[in-house]
Amino acid sequence: MLLTDPDSGDTDLDALGTDELDRLDFGVIGLDRAGVVVVYNDAASSLSGLSASAVIGHHYFRMVAPATNLPSFHGRFLAGLRRNHLDESFEFVFGRIPQPLRAQIRMRQGREHVWLTIRPIGSLSSGGTREAVLAAVGSRSRAEPVDPSLCEREPIHIPGSIQPNAVMIAADAESLEIIAHSVNVHEALPDDGRPLAGRRLDAVLPRAFVDMIRARVAASTLDDGRTIRRTIRLPGRDLSARSFYAVAHAHLGRVVVEMEVAPELPEDFSVASQTDTELSVARLRAAGTLGGVARIAALEVRALTGFECVLVYRFDADWNGEAIAEDKVADWARSLLGLRFPASDIPAQARALYTKAKSRFVIDRDSVPVPLVAAPAAGNAPIDLTFAQHRTLSPIHLEYQRNLGVNGSMSISIMVEGRLWGLMIGHHRQPHYVAPETRAAATVITDAFAMRVQEIEARRAWAEQQAHLDTEGRLVRGLTHSEDFVGALTAGSVTLLDLFAATGAGIVSGDAVTLIGKTPGAAQVGALAAWLREQPVESPAYATDALSAAFPPAAAYREIASGLLAVFVDAAREHLLLWFRPEVPSTVTWGGDPRKPVLAGSGPVAVLPRRSFERWVEERTGFATPFADWQVSLAQSLAGAVEGVVLRQRRKIDELTGLLADKEKLLSQKDLLTREIDHRVKNSLQIVSAFLQMQRRQIADPDARQAFAETSARVMSVARVHDSLYQAESVEEVDLGQTIENLCSDLAGMAGDGHAVDLVAEPGVMVPYRKAVALSLIATELVTNAFKYAANPTGGGRVEVSVSSSGVGIVQLKVCDDGQGMPEGWSEARPQGTGLGMKMIRAMLDQINARLEVANAPGACFTITA
Repeated sequence: MLLTDPDSGDTDLDALGTDELDRLDFGVIGLDRAGVVVVYNDAASSLSGLSASAVIGHHYFRMVAPATNLPSFHGRFLAGLRRNHLDESFEFVFGRIPQPLRAQIRMRQGREHVWLTIRPIGSLSSGGTREAVLAAVGSRSRAEPVDPSLCEREPIHIPGSIQPNAVMIAADAESLEIIAHSVNVHEALPDDGRPLAGRRLDAVLPRAFVDMIRARVAASTLDDGRTIRRTIRLPGRDLSARSFYAVAHAHLGRVVVEMEVAPELPEDFSVASQTDTELSVARLRAAGTLGGVARIAALEVRALTGFECVLVYRFDADWNGEAIAEDKVADWARSLLGLRFPASDIPAQARALYTKAKSRFVIDRDSVPVPLVAAPAAGNAPIDLTFAQHRTLSPIHLEYQRNLGVNGSMSISIMVEGRLWGLMIGHHRQPHYVAPETRAAATVITDAFAMRVQEIEARRAWAEQQAHLDTEGRLVRGLTHSEDFVGALTAGSVTLLDLFAATGAGIVSGDAVTLIGKTPGAAQVGALAAWLREQPVESPAYATDALSAAFPPAAAYREIASGLLAVFVDAAREHLLLWFRPEVPSTVTWGGDPRKPVLAGSGPVAVLPRRSFERWVEERTGFATPFADWQVSLAQSLAGAVEGVVLRQRRKIDELTGLLADKEKLLSQKDLLTREIDHRVKNSLQIVSAFLQMQRRQIADPDARQAFAETSARVMSVARVHDSLYQAESVEEVDLGQTIENLCSDLAGMAGDGHAVDLVAEPGVMVPYRKAVALSLIATELVTNAFKYAANPTGGGRVEVSVSSSGVGIVQLKVCDDGQGMPEGWSEARPQGTGLGMKMIRAMLDQINARLEVANAPGACFTITA
């Protein structure tokens, strides 16, 4: 006979022994207060497929059933223990234990254990699409190759379902009347028996939140991926208020609101802090190479999100991918670092979605999708979920992850110059939840990485182009003093061979062939020129890194000329400049054989994901290092200069003035390119600063608002340095006085009425870029601190700042306030704030080998000599 609690009617589990618990027809799990399994009855083993011996002693939420490690499940457990009153009842759908199961969950605090009971409500299918994939996989041996473009036509933006950790409401953007919702919507909203369809958003969601949506829709500032993010309070099924993290966006005339239970405390689910994000971004700024910054990005994102493996995945020109950096736990079995993946692994429509929607997190690959239901009057048009954060992924993609051995996953787009450069990818072998704030922080770090990539690659390209412009300028000067353009380009101290890292070069002028370096024979080059003259006239230039593939006779000399850059000098194609690059035999290591065809599925599944990711090495021959687009452009500009000399040989120098103008234009490109880089970096930093200011205004907590204000000021200080570079005559040095003046004006404006800065700056104090950044950050911290801590009781504060030179290559920055001065022992005392500002000041001082002196005169006066 089973004992029951007379008040609740529930089985009194505390009174039952092990044998009696095993005779119960529902799952019973006993947990200690840490969440570790201490009791596991036979019914629980039958439901999960796990024996008691396999789970006892292990953390239930993180190890035994990681799909439950959510605020809506594990979070209830933690919150109830903190209140010392845990008595929760709710429904939960297990994705694969070993088959999907809908169950009634009860968590109750007993005398010795916390009791968790699982009563099955009914088995569920995984959904028609997933079942179809599995069925198609089972018949793989009969599959035939198909057109890979079939995968690209899969409508992944309208899956008709969302992940089960969230609920969704879709409303008409004009009327805000609800036209669709997820079937689990009452996990967030109380069920009063009335249908949601046709009701307005403000009837079910907080009015302030809906008013903000209405205003943003009216202003057209809620579309194209822009969102409103708020934590809102909603009454649950039991009418007790719970916090939900809500995200709203507009797309194609509809407003989509997604809600998920928010963690009660940040430490419950490792919520990232503002300081975590700032320090990660600072470490990214310190890396000087692409490989170094990629490694740091992978490490920082993994440390924040807790994924077992994080990859930096880069696309090439043909959309093949390569893992260029990886950070993983020690027991992660398969390393993908250095492996390449064919473009078909991430088809075109998936890349298009990655370009529009920056991030996608999947908690549990095997979770059961939650369908969307539409109001009868809304028609049959599906809800476009392009920008929905909880959109379910393609079942084919989920099967791809299963083949890869991945369950929880993350992908964040790396956008460089508006183009999809790559992805930040997270992998976890078990279901893995990442808190909303941490997801946002990972996205910010990825954006910071993208900006750093843009800066590193732009500066590298600028340096390389500068060197070639100098060489081309010398060639053009030689041309202006010569009647023989062939001799000027092939016989002087500077020749065609000094351009584009070529090992051979030549000129074909009519039937005459002149060669320098390692090249094919004159007759072979003559035949090549004849072939080039027969090609369609689309461009005067032709470039390839696999000449023998386009021109089979070139196979005879592929060792010395697999790469070719050729440009015609004149419209008649009589004169031709050529550069050759040798074959670079190489091996490319793929994650699986890229030559294997895409296989057909069965039923509604058009294609099947591949299963093998073993290393497959391809030996590449007949390829050279490719010529860059800017090299082709530069070759064309040189050909234009040569054309002037050719015409002079024919018409006795009719275009010498034009040649000199072209030369000046080429030389001016160096400064223009550098200024463009600084202009773009400045704009990007100002966007980040504006974003932080907007976020600050939406936060009520004073400490958080202050943290955002300080971060915005630090970003703006770096932006001001780049602004000075953009406006300066020199692209190497910054006018420190002008930079500090603009920066102080920004800081005074951000501080508000009553705050002022008196600046005395010696004109023409020029410092290198690196020193300007460090001194600007130091000035930001000191001026901000003066406004914050040294202000007069009336609320205002005046700060004096001076910039002066102090010998050759030495500058002095002084910041003094009119406050009470620094107390004795201030350097050893506990900081008033977070202490991050003084840490940053000391780091900047060390970086530029500067000295700091502090005195009271009578207010605090800081003098930096660098």
